[in-house]
Formats: sequence, structure tokens, C-alpha cells
Amino acid sequence: MDFNLSEELLGLQQSVRRLAQDKIKPRARDIDITGTYPQDMFDEFKKADLLGLCIPEEYGGSGAGIMGLTLTIEEVTKYSNVLGLMLLLTRLPTGPIMIAGTEEQKQRYLPGIAKGTQRAAFCLSEPGAGSDVAGMQSRVVEDPSASGGYVLNGTKCWISGGMQADWFVVFAKTGDPSSRLHTDIGAFIVDANSSGVTRPRVDRKMGVKGIDTTEIVFSDVKVAANQVIGGGFALIMQSLNAMRPIVAARGLGLAEGALMYATEYVKNRQAFGKTIAEFQGIQWEIAKCATEIEAARLLTYRAASLADEGHFTKEYVPYLSMCKYYASEVAVKASGLAVQLLGAAGYMEDHPVEMYYRDARQLTIVEGTSQVQLGLIGKGVLGHDLWWD
Repeated sequence: MDFNLSEELLGLQQSVRRLAQDKIKPRARDIDITGTYPQDMFDEFKKADLLGLCIPEEYGGSGAGIMGLTLTIEEVTKYSNVLGLMLLLTRLPTGPIMIAGTEEQKQRYLPGIAKGTQRAAFCLSEPGAGSDVAGMQSRVVEDPSASGGYVLNGTKCWISGGMQADWFVVFAKTGDPSSRLHTDIGAFIVDANSSGVTRPRVDRKMGVKGIDTTEIVFSDVKVAANQVIGGGFALIMQSLNAMRPIVAARGLGLAEGALMYATEYVKNRQAFGKTIAEFQGIQWEIAKCATEIEAARLLTYRAASLADEGHFTKEYVPYLSMCKYYASEVAVKASGLAVQLLGAAGYMEDHPVEMYYRDARQLTIVEGTSQVQLGLIGKGVLGHDLWWD
């Protein structure tokens, strides 16, 4: 068992760490305040060749895998969870194509993401169907005018990066919308400029401002036969399972950034004749949080390694869900501690910890809430997918 990173991954981590300190740290607060899409940072990621980390080399990526993207997002989100999400969106919508897409689909859609000439979004959630995937109402019916084609109707909501996306992976019912059969769900690639696609609303969010969260409406949108992805409901779950360590990395980096900032603050803040850091009670809180961060790191790195090995099917779900659940909860706890350690100053926009605090809440909700993750872990134990003898 080797806990050390390879030379290649260590080099990637160090180069991204420098980029984060030099470019991202100075921009993070302005992105949060203005809520404007940070195109300049997208261009920095493009220049640093970080947009194709998860994409195989034969499709224009660097082939660093989920572990490479996990390490990169961890470094970036020490300062900006928005930019961590920007990088996450290079994998979330491309995952279904890499898992179950045709060679033609991979050649057509993956290189643009890797090169930074295109962006994409993952359209799953609906106004009445968030965690309850089988409750979706979006539907496709066969297109009588096109052999093997479909016509798509439905509304998707809370779609991260939806306004910037050039294409979407959309999940919809292939039969009766009231059916809860997993076999009645399909996956489709839809170009954003297709007739019938509209983006009528951008959400106003508590945090993670700068990457738009969007409602997307599909009205009689034609989907050609070569834009159908096989896999259905199983593809949804495999795609999300593989994403768990990437989402966890956002929580891990946020927790590290919040605790590091608060620790430096208490080392310099005087109270009662000494620094706050000299009080044992403060040291204990820092120690407990640091321990939880390291536990989250081990869970996250293990899950990333499993996902890179293709282990994101049912029997590995408990291990993958654990990292997402634990790292996102640690992010909430660490950001809350950081605000508390700074006291009144932590509540003010003069310091970034209030931004961390707002951004952390998103992580316990997106791509499967903490409660959904606990349910998956619990089922894994009951079913002996996770067992100890």
C-alpha cells in the first residue's frame, strides 16, 4: 500500500498550487461579489491544459484521470469553489459519453471540452424531481420524420453551467412519464443551439456565484439517432458514482482553505494579553478539524483511485458515497469553525471565511444530498457490499 503520489501527479499538484496562489486567490472575492462568469480564469485553465484532465489522450485530453482532476480541484477550491465547479464541469457531462457513448460521440464531443473550445452541462434535475430521479417528467417520443430519432420535451432546473454550455447531456423518459421503471429512462446529447432549446431563467444563489445555475426548457427538440447514449438509469448512477470523489475534492479544498485562513488569523489576533492561538481550547478545535480534513482526504483519494480503475458500479457505491458525504460535511464544519474563530470579523466580507461558509452548503446538496449518500452507504452495509469479514 503506497500513500505517495506518483511523480506525475505530484508535479500536477504543485503546478496547480502555484496557479491557485498566483491567479485564483487574488480573483476569488471579486468573482463572488460580481457573480460574473470568470472567463479570464477559464482561459488560465485552458492555457495550463487543465480542462481535459479526465479525458483520455486519444480524445485530446491529458489522461490524468479522476485522481488528477481531484487533486487539481482540491488546490483550486482552497480559494474558490466557483472555479472548482468550473473544472468539475469538464467531467460531469462528459462522463456519460466516456462510459457509454459511441466512438463517433467521443470523437465529436470530447476534444472540444479538452481544448476549451466548448463547454457542456448535465441535465438531470427537474422542478419536481431532484434526488428522486425516477420522478422526472421530461419525455422523448419517436420522431416519425427521422429514423431512430426522437422529439424531446421537458424542463430541467438548477443546471450548473447551463448558460455557458454548448451542448447538454439530457435524461428523459422514453415511455409514460408517470412510469417509475428504470428501463424507461434514456440519455441524449442535445446541442444548445438546437431549435426549441431556451434558457429562460438564471437562479439567484446564496453562494458559488459566477457559474450560472439555469433553467433549461426543451420544446419539441429533435434528437437524431446518433445523439442517443445507451445505458439509461444505470448510466445516471454510474456517472454520478464516478463523480463522488470530484465533488468531495471541492469540500476537501474548501475545508483546507478555511482552516488555513482561520489558523493564520488566530496566530496574529491578540486577546487577553496573548494570541488567540495560545488558548488550549482553540488549539483543540483546530486539531479536531485538521484530523477530520485528513480523514476526508484519505476517503477521497481512495475513491478517486477506485473510480479510475472503473470501480463505480453498485458494489463500490459505499466507498464512493462515503467520500462525498464526509468531505462535504467537513467543509461545512470547517467553514463554520473558521467564521467562529474570526468572531465578528468572520461575519464580514473583509475576510473570505463567510464566502467559504456560504459555498460549503451547496456541497451537501448537489449530486446527491448528504442524506441520499447516507442511504446509499446504509444499503451497502445491509447488502454486504461493505462488510468486514
